[in-house]
Amino acid sequence: MHSNLWVEEKFEDFLGLKFKVEKVLFSGKSEFQTVDVVETKGHGKMLLNDGLIMVTERDEFAYHDMITHVPLFVHPNPKNVLVIGGGDGGTAREVIRHPGVEKCTMVEIDGMVVDACKAHIPQTASALDDPRINLIIGDGVKFVAEHSHQDRDKFDVIIVDSTDPIGPAQPLFGEAFYQDVFNCLTDDGIVVSQGESSWYAMDIQQSLLKVLNAVFPSSYLYSFSNLTYPGGLWSFTFASKKYHPVNDFNPARVADSSLDFDYYNAALHSAAFALPSFVQKGLAGLIDNDK
Repeated sequence: MHSNLWVEEKFEDFLGLKFKVEKVLFSGKSEFQTVDVVETKGHGKMLLNDGLIMVTERDEFAYHDMITHVPLFVHPNPKNVLVIGGGDGGTAREVIRHPGVEKCTMVEIDGMVVDACKAHIPQTASALDDPRINLIIGDGVKFVAEHSHQDRDKFDVIIVDSTDPIGPAQPLFGEAFYQDVFNCLTDDGIVVSQGESSWYAMDIQQSLLKVLNAVFPSSYLYSFSNLTYPGGLWSFTFASKKYHPVNDFNPARVADSSLDFDYYNAALHSAAFALPSFVQKGLAGLIDNDK
């Protein structure tokens, strides 16, 4: 018997993305949000938090490749990495593919997301049992606030794999949080964050970049394409104490790594920082991409 169920993510009051659902695999409500995992026709298993699409099996590699490998191939020797959020496990999975990474600490606020993905989306979550991953179910904002006062165990790269700035993710877009992130990084540390849509959320990009510029000496935006986020074109912010994401990137390191990617490659790394003109204009004075 065929299902007539569709899941629709609505964006504001003028856009909807609909996906055919074959079956519902999990549906729950945590103290933070509703969590659903469904089997779709055409996009595989899909995770939704509060009705917003987080991950699908078909295109998750685009997001996870770009949030992870861009900073890890810019930093010359990333050994200690922190992931904030990322409950589906895909970001941590990509982090530990780098053999030089000794430890990946992952702080996810909602244990239900982790459990649901471990049970139903092993494509992203199966790496969470790796001994190099230290999974903490807790508040990332609180974690960096407490960690920022310690001199030891600084992070080379911090990846903020957050949802949109609503609900539990809202503090992850504030200046106090990024000041703590700055203090948790080594002297040549890098932070990359989920950076929203230039088409639909440039105001959020502007406010996030203003925050980053208040804390870090340089900030950048880079983009990638996917299937399941509104507008298809999505961005990450890159802020650094020392390194330029293109000028300090050595493409030979990607080749020498012998890692195989489905989205990321050395040419695309640099190209991702080449932005459409409307984005350059909208973010003028807030990004250092052309420096």
